[in-house]
Amino acid sequence: MKISDRDVLLVIDVQNDFCSGGALAVPDGEGVVGAINRVASRFANRVLTQDWHPADHISFASNHPGKQPFDTITCDYGSQVLWPAHCVEGTKGAEFHRDLDTTRASLVLRKGFRRSIDSYSALFENDHRTPTGLLGYLRERELGRVFMTGLALDFCVRYSAEDARRNGFEVIVIGDACRAIDLGGSLAATHQSFDAAGIPLIHMETVME
Repeated sequence: MKISDRDVLLVIDVQNDFCSGGALAVPDGEGVVGAINRVASRFANRVLTQDWHPADHISFASNHPGKQPFDTITCDYGSQVLWPAHCVEGTKGAEFHRDLDTTRASLVLRKGFRRSIDSYSALFENDHRTPTGLLGYLRERELGRVFMTGLALDFCVRYSAEDARRNGFEVIVIGDACRAIDLGGSLAATHQSFDAAGIPLIHMETVME
């Protein structure tokens, strides 16, 4: 696949808390690192996102007496899954995995730092209205095709891909450079959503050809 200067690689939330031993570990989360480092060599434009929560974040089950991780609550913006406290700003868990090559990133975007709203998507917070600033960045840089990688396929990668597609970008997800949580059928729902939106899931080797 030919990669141009108008293509961008989006690397989503490859952080210690989402890898083995982390507070919200995605199965084999660290398994994406080698694939991402390899495909990144093809891209002049690389954007990294970083979950970056205050300790009193609304999505943490520990901030809701009587609630357990993976329960749901209703917020002003709709249903919210409650998670174990993770990626707390300034902690080791919020740092990128040590083996992820971050040296040539053109942008590191932090999300989820507002206490009262979660942010799965790299483009909009969970109210689907509050922008992170990434959409403007992509448009100002005149980037047209977005390749998605990272954690987790069925949450932050999914919502980022859907938002980018909805806002006029061609979106391609590199499936073997992602890993999923698969919470309550979320992985199957992701595949259905991608099919409906015309978002292809490709293998890493397609990018390397």
